[in-house]
Amino acid sequence: MKRKLDHTDAGSERLAIEVLGWLAGDDERLTRFVVESGLDPGTLRESARDPGFLTAVLDHVMGDEPRLLACAQALDLKPEKIAAAWQRLQPPPFDDGL
Repeated sequence: MKRKLDHTDAGSERLAIEVLGWLAGDDERLTRFVVESGLDPGTLRESARDPGFLTAVLDHVMGDEPRLLACAQALDLKPEKIAAAWQRLQPPPFDDGL
């Protein structure tokens, strides 16, 4: 199921695509992501256009500190920059109208 966000953040989406590239640069990392996300490897490229998928990429990296640190080092970024992009791509809070 695709998730639509009420806002867009092109810089955060670009960073998520860079993180996806880092994941794809190693078969073991990519396989782990595919397995954990439940994706079909054949739909990975198509999914990369979906902002909800890009959030899932950052969720995956943020869910494991050693993975986050390795990714940040490989992309020559501070881990906080990845964390900030992840935060910006989160869906808006649920409003139940109460």
